[in-house]
Amino acid sequence: MFKKFAFALVMAAGMWGAVQAEEPKKIAFVDTGNTGRSVSAEALSNVLIGKMGAHIAVISRAVDMDPFDVHPEANVVKLLKDRGIDVSAHLAAQITANDVRHADVLLTMTDKHKTRLVDAYPEAKAKTFTLAEYATGTTADVPDAWGKPMEVYVAMIAQLDSYLPAVLKKSLTIPAK
Repeated sequence: MFKKFAFALVMAAGMWGAVQAEEPKKIAFVDTGNTGRSVSAEALSNVLIGKMGAHIAVISRAVDMDPFDVHPEANVVKLLKDRGIDVSAHLAAQITANDVRHADVLLTMTDKHKTRLVDAYPEAKAKTFTLAEYATGTTADVPDAWGKPMEVYVAMIAQLDSYLPAVLKKSLTIPAK
């Protein structure tokens, strides 16, 4: 029985061309140390992607990771935990040439991050945007909440919440590689 089924699949592939899975759209969220804003963007996006049933993969990275500060900020962990999202096991990661090569779009939290990223990877200029720029077409940084009171973290998460649905929807329009 299995041989007949396998033969039928091979025949069908021959009739209609090879069947290949489409790559997901790949988004890299980038901030300074990969312990706050970008981690939050990745985690919140994964929840939205699940709700949308979208074929999107997201990662978060740093432009200047501190190897002595690799855990998510406590206020980020708390705010996301309140939403049922656990980022406590996240470890910061520095962006690499491989990340840049594979990403369809690189979204930075500030214009300064965008400049640093493009300076380091000039080949990524056409696919590098600030989060606000990609979501709304406007220029606005997502301010760094590190070391600031909880209210600043709440505002940062709210800003991400306002941008991410548009970011994910727009990413689905990126042409296949």
